[in-house]
Amino acid sequence: MQMEAKWVNVPGQWPGDHRLLRTYDEPMQESRGVRGVKSAARTVALLELLAERGEQPSRLDQLSEDLGVPRSSMYQLLRTLVDAGWVRTDATGSLYGIGIRALLTGTGYLDGDRRVRLVRPYLDEASDALGETIHLARLDGPDVVYLATRESHEYLRTISRVGRRVPAHAGALGKALLAERADEELPFTKWPLTALTENTHTDRAALLADLARVRERGYSVDREETVPGIAGFGFALRYGTPVVDAISCSVPVARLTPEHEARIVSVMRDIRARIESRLPPAPDTPDWR
Repeated sequence: MQMEAKWVNVPGQWPGDHRLLRTYDEPMQESRGVRGVKSAARTVALLELLAERGEQPSRLDQLSEDLGVPRSSMYQLLRTLVDAGWVRTDATGSLYGIGIRALLTGTGYLDGDRRVRLVRPYLDEASDALGETIHLARLDGPDVVYLATRESHEYLRTISRVGRRVPAHAGALGKALLAERADEELPFTKWPLTALTENTHTDRAALLADLARVRERGYSVDREETVPGIAGFGFALRYGTPVVDAISCSVPVARLTPEHEARIVSVMRDIRARIESRLPPAPDTPDWR
């Protein structure tokens, strides 16, 4: 009999951020009639947790507890991954972090994606035209993941590095993509949602009302919902079904005049239209899910 998996709430890299990671002391769920492999699932969960913690090292006991894996099994898994370069350890062998092989895999994902390759020059163009920070991100469950970023030289760097995950409900990129889905298809199971700032929409009614406005105007607006002092404007890229990619422009609210906002919207709409015209569905491209 299939048993329900347990989940653990693990702190992320910025205030208010947490990740739900699965523990594996219960039998795995079946997918398309195939039962998951417990050792593979444990490996994925471990690598994701170490990547999420970044420079913060983890100890064996801590990893064992966080992922619900017996200490002896966790030690064997860590040693295997250290030998393969996926996990690194310190001189004492007691601290663990994500290894360089993870970087090679991540860059392979970006280099092998034709959409990312073709969108990058348009991000440069938008950045040059507006002098602001421009992003490309992809929806991944309840989050968006940054795939490319062009930073503004006019203000201090935000936490918008490639590979960063942000709750989709909390920013312009995510809301632009959520608005492409019906309200009953949103990837959330528990309310209220996590608040990153005092302006984040966390209850269902407020978020649905905001998404309705996104559909009406054709783009999303984030007014200090992800980062205090930063506004964002998001534009879904409708070059595939389902729509999973979006671009955005971020700007400090201190210099967001009505004229500048209108120019941002105009430029980003034009960039979106040109990207979509360059990226029609390719007949021989796999339908990645």
